[in-house]
Amino acid sequence: MPRPRPDQVQAHRGASALAPENTFAAFRKAAEQGAKWVELDVALLGDGTLVVIHDVTIDRTTSGSGALSDMGRADLDGLDAGSWFDDAFVGEPLPTLDAVIVELGELGLNANVEIKQHAHHRSLDQLVRTVQAAIARRAPRTEIMISSFDPEALRAMHKLEPALEMAMLWERPPEDWETQLAAIPASTIHMHYKALSIGLLKETSKRGIKVRAWTCNNPVQLMSFWDAGLAGVITDDPSLFLA
Repeated sequence: MPRPRPDQVQAHRGASALAPENTFAAFRKAAEQGAKWVELDVALLGDGTLVVIHDVTIDRTTSGSGALSDMGRADLDGLDAGSWFDDAFVGEPLPTLDAVIVELGELGLNANVEIKQHAHHRSLDQLVRTVQAAIARRAPRTEIMISSFDPEALRAMHKLEPALEMAMLWERPPEDWETQLAAIPASTIHMHYKALSIGLLKETSKRGIKVRAWTCNNPVQLMSFWDAGLAGVITDDPSLFLA
């Protein structure tokens, strides 16, 4: 069965099938499994602190409750971002992107940073410049790519960091995907694995566009696409693709 290379496997919010998502524990688990990349989500707190979290509240993934907009860095102290997942992760902190970037350097991991505009963010400029400041502190060997469902966010990041890979997130690429990518500009599509087709991969390959599939946890569902040009997979459990 065709298998991806380790650098083609991205751990979705870290190895989130085995550890609490978007935490140091999940990123460490991804490294232990042999993944070279992790995907993570970022959002601003009310005071402008950039944290690694998917939601706009802390209710689902921490011991606390409340909106990110009402929080500051000091409010992170004492939060437990692990026990909701399993008692083995009690005391896992809700991390800042600054701290995660340092950890990734120590683990030898690269990061796919997903950014999105939330209603409480003061401005897109504030968001992208805060992301830029955090990733600027990465270790020399740490690679970064930026992904988003929001083309405006990708355009803004590209203006600040034109050398970074920009990946447009779509459930299913629109018919005018090539035009939309060129307007960013972006060279990569991240799409739901169920929307993949050999025809699309042939078209994107002709145009030098990479395609990665999210969030697939069954290698069999992608086996026909690797030889057709699939560039990568984003998965909750990297070991499924790296075994």
